[in-house]
This record gives sequence, structure tokens and C-alpha cells, in this order.
Amino acid sequence: MATSLPPTPSQTVGPFYGYALPFRGGGDIAPAGHPGTITVHGHVRDGNGAPMPDAVIETWQAAPDGSLDGRPGTLRRDPVTGGFLGRNGVDFTGFGRVATDADGHWAVRTLAPPSSLPYLAVCVFARGLTHHLYTRAYFTDDVREGPLADLPADRRATLLAVPEADGLRRFDIRVQGERETVFLEFR
Repeated sequence: MATSLPPTPSQTVGPFYGYALPFRGGGDIAPAGHPGTITVHGHVRDGNGAPMPDAVIETWQAAPDGSLDGRPGTLRRDPVTGGFLGRNGVDFTGFGRVATDADGHWAVRTLAPPSSLPYLAVCVFARGLTHHLYTRAYFTDDVREGPLADLPADRRATLLAVPEADGLRRFDIRVQGERETVFLEFR
């Protein structure tokens, strides 16, 4: 007779050390010198508002033309040494991975997503979390379908990448507490 055992609890995610998951140029999603480059940045904070200095943020998005194909080129390896070569600086891959700094700040340099998919998908890995968290950084609140459209105004605000200047948007992430970012279930 088989006995059903309860699942074991998940381990916490992180801490992360600077030499493994984040990679050099991980936040440089846009091709070098592209005129449409924008920077999306913000802070990751815990429930008390304290910065989380050892979180890892991944973003991915549709290309400006709406394609979802992505392109290889994010993690190129040197065929001789096996070392990391960095991005090729030409292709838009749509994927970024950055670590937060000592102040919990993060930033990616990318291209604006298309109006049909006006957001960056964001995944947060951080110490103390038992599972990574998914959210979205929307570039507009004029969305008639999807998670943003279904939320009350105060919760919608946590999903908006707010313009700060030309080519600069702010998206802060709060993992819990009064102004907790809306997190999504990924299926």
C-alpha cells in the first residue's frame, strides 16, 4: 500500500552572486546605437520599503514589429575558450537579465514594445522568495484586455512603467506590503 507523502517546501530563491546568473551586458537588449533606445529602470523593495540588493530581474518582450521569435545572441560563447563573448551588439533578442545594485536599483536598455503587446514581461528572483515572481511593465494604461484591464486603478498603477523623461521609464517593484506590485500566475 503506497503512502502519499506531502511535498517538501521549496528552497528560497537566491541570494545571487555576481559571477553566475547576471552576465556582462545583460541589460543591453537594444542594438548598440539604435535611435529608438529607451531605458527602463526602477528599484526592487521588500515589504518594509528596504532595497533588495541581491535580486535578479529578467525581462523579455515582443520586438517593435510585434514578432515573438526572439533571436539568438544573448549568451554567445567563444568556441575556443568556452568563455562568454557578450551580446553581438546588432541583434535585438528581446531578453535581458540584470542584478540589482546595492540600492536595489536595476536598469535595461531596450526598444519600445509594439502597441499590440505594450509591455515588458518581468520575472523577479530574490532572496527570501520561495518562487520567482512574474509581472509586467506596461507602457500604457490604455489596454482593454488582459491583466491590466481587469484591475482597479490603484492596483493598475503598480504595473505601469511611468515616463520620466524622453527615453526613460520607471518601473519599481515591491515584493510585498501595502503597495505590492501585482504579480501574475504564469501558465
